[in-house]
Amino acid sequence: MTDTTAPVVDILCVGAGFSGLYAAYKAAEQGWTFAGYETAPDVGGTWLWNTYPGARCDVESVYYSYSFSEELQQEWTWSERFAPQAEILSYINHVADRFDLRRHFRFDTTVVAANWLPDEHLWELTLDSGDTRRGRYLLAGSGGLSTPKDFDVPGLENFTGLTVSTSRWTISLDDLAGKRVAVIGTGSSAVQCIPLIAEVAEHLTVFQRTPNYVFPARNAPLPAETVAETKSRYPAVREECRHSPGGIPDRPVTDRAFDVSDEERQERYERAYERSGFLGVGAEFADLLFDLKANRTASDFMRQKIRQIVHDPRAASLLEPQFHALGAKRSCFGTDYYETFNRPNVSLVSLREERITTMTSGSIVTESGSYEVDVIVLAIGFDAFTGPLFALNVTTPRAGRLQNAWSDGVRTYLGTMTAGFPNFFMIGGPQSPALASNVVVTIEQAVDWITDLISHAKAEGSEVIEPTTEAQKDWVGITEATVNQTLYATTDSWYRGSNVTGKPTTFLGYVGGVGKYRRMCTEIAKRGYPGVLIGGQAVAPGIGRIDEEIA
Repeated sequence: MTDTTAPVVDILCVGAGFSGLYAAYKAAEQGWTFAGYETAPDVGGTWLWNTYPGARCDVESVYYSYSFSEELQQEWTWSERFAPQAEILSYINHVADRFDLRRHFRFDTTVVAANWLPDEHLWELTLDSGDTRRGRYLLAGSGGLSTPKDFDVPGLENFTGLTVSTSRWTISLDDLAGKRVAVIGTGSSAVQCIPLIAEVAEHLTVFQRTPNYVFPARNAPLPAETVAETKSRYPAVREECRHSPGGIPDRPVTDRAFDVSDEERQERYERAYERSGFLGVGAEFADLLFDLKANRTASDFMRQKIRQIVHDPRAASLLEPQFHALGAKRSCFGTDYYETFNRPNVSLVSLREERITTMTSGSIVTESGSYEVDVIVLAIGFDAFTGPLFALNVTTPRAGRLQNAWSDGVRTYLGTMTAGFPNFFMIGGPQSPALASNVVVTIEQAVDWITDLISHAKAEGSEVIEPTTEAQKDWVGITEATVNQTLYATTDSWYRGSNVTGKPTTFLGYVGGVGKYRRMCTEIAKRGYPGVLIGGQAVAPGIGRIDEEIA
């Protein structure tokens, strides 16, 4: 029922991870009323749920954090190059405590519907308790990777052993000790947990769908002098991140793979492999993500590394990525991942060679045999970006449900708004840079831009904001034209929603770079938000021209 005692708020927000917390901070800074809702019992978002063994960020810690407060930057010290889940969650809790942000949220509360009331210019949320709450603007901070993908292989219901998902981990590593364990999937979470599970399991069988490029994380404690040096120049570091391609300090390269000799290319790949990170092998030459022949020099290098590390030639062959270019799917970073397949208690099954047909009470049955297991670990990924949004059942009388409006593919304006859904904003939504960036940088930029737009509308005496279909069409065209220049366009992956049966195929990110995106958004704001209806009026679209003008 509608809570008649609850006042209409300026901002309704879903999610209390990095997005929701910064949205709450900005709303308080503006003096706006704010009501946030979070399914989990506390703040943290992805980093509260993903507690599987080995979970850690693949963006370096000193960059994967908020930049809005210099005091916060100086008082928090990261301990490792790539922070583990527990440390990131501690950081998020620290932020929530320091800025008193929990008071803005209602936890253990799921939004089950969001309906636009056109006569009142309000959003009405329906909560799982049956209560409703109304607000002027609705912000979705529910995260791009927060809705686990359904397991799409028959027979799981037959299995009577322990089943656990990496995205909703509920046990300890000790619970796997001495057990026969199966891990299904070899994406980022599997790459991180497989070596640790192998250390305690009686036997581990890895069921691999698509082999990925796995780079050594090279994780290590952060030296005190490195931390001090970073803190001494944090403002400059942050500015570099904001204007870089991926939201981390860039290492610009202009030469191409065949501009150098075979010997020099090999030497540079070796150095990049030792350096690792997102500025490693895949970023060593300027054309690796644009030219398949150039990319093959890097992918061949990685396949050679796998053959050098993995002793069994057949296992090495199965682990070699053969079905996509390096970087066309999100690369993985692990510790002793390939080395784990040298252990006598680890075996590998290729689901391309023998599909799972069913499961029994104690085994996984494939086309070629049966594998007895006590525990199944599902590391099968997420219904990325659209899954969390569709779960909100966002609906307007004019456009219907969001999932129906996007039935032929995602349609957004800047990955932030969508036509037919007034006053609805997505923080790091589909067709934003969130997919291929340091997402905290993208989140801050999105929240800043959204709150500036709302302030602009308020100053204009208007309260209804919505993109035009023409401007939205322009942005969709820009995102598609941008990705079609790259090798992303050659590969089916969760980047396109290909991992979810029946999901319309749309590339779910803007890959023109964090810096260019920011400059376009800034220019759009300077020009009075072309393509955005504010109180029913819009400046001439011109977003395509802005894309052409901004370097």
